[in-house]
Amino acid sequence: MLKLLVLYPQPTDVQQFEADYKKHLELFHEKAGIPTHVKTYTITKMLPTPEGLPAFYQQFSLPFESLEALQMAVSTWLQEVGADAIRISTGGAPVVLIGNED
Repeated sequence: MLKLLVLYPQPTDVQQFEADYKKHLELFHEKAGIPTHVKTYTITKMLPTPEGLPAFYQQFSLPFESLEALQMAVSTWLQEVGADAIRISTGGAPVVLIGNED
């Protein structure tokens, strides 16, 4: 199984990021055609360490059954949602990774 991971840097304004992210998730559900009550993803908030705030504020993880399914998402709706992710990420552009889960 493939996973699309989006790592959001620490935002310059956490409250604004949270408000924007709520709308971002609404856009995600709309464009992906997933009802808002269905959660196909996980969101992980990073906690401070003894060294201070981590580089990333949160991680979004979305599974895909195959490379073809991921490519279909990219060709249909993921580019628009990705552009919105960049827009709301005030601490710098999010880091996007694709991983293979065993």
